[in-house]
Amino acid sequence: MDVDLSRYARDAPVIATQHGDGMTRVNGSGRGDATFPTDAEKIAQAKRSPEHFAAVFDRHYRRIYAYAARRLGPDLAEDVASETFMVAFSRIDGYDMSYPDAAPWLYGIASNLIARQGRAESKRYKTLAKLSPDEAVGAHDDAVAGRLDAATAKGRLARALRRLSAANRDVLLLVAWAGLSQPEVAAALGIPAGTVRSRLHRARQEMRTALGGRTFQ
Repeated sequence: MDVDLSRYARDAPVIATQHGDGMTRVNGSGRGDATFPTDAEKIAQAKRSPEHFAAVFDRHYRRIYAYAARRLGPDLAEDVASETFMVAFSRIDGYDMSYPDAAPWLYGIASNLIARQGRAESKRYKTLAKLSPDEAVGAHDDAVAGRLDAATAKGRLARALRRLSAANRDVLLLVAWAGLSQPEVAAALGIPAGTVRSRLHRARQEMRTALGGRTFQ
């Protein structure tokens, strides 16, 4: 049985529930709680009934889209985000069930897809580097990804990101923009934790130098 994920792509809802105390709580991660099953539990169910994978899609699509949009722009981001979940669904049999939250797995897939768009990402930073902050924010504002950080629109930051190696940039932005921890980045990229630490350290040093001593976390 196939599940059509594409129909969710334009307006993926955030899962929420109404509790007895009158509070509506939103579950924005896949770790689960007393109300929501974990991503791992939904993936296990999806192996038997594929429609359960839609819950994983609902939880994470907006985050994956937003991350891709910051790196590639909104036009390519929709394709990357949608393909991320298509690839993930095709690989559910190999999912490591010891990870309750699928976010690192999904960001890892998205990172591989973004890597195929290396020229587009480099061109985006080059374009941002040439624009004034006001022009850059206005040019790339959209309802899903939101406004670019003001600092991102500044030429020095865009140039600095463009100069990073692809490997170091992946680690830095998975921490700074995707909000992953270093162990989660290691899981996402399939590299040792020590490699994540060294790449992150080098990337931050390069960014600090390029930004005149300012820290890019």
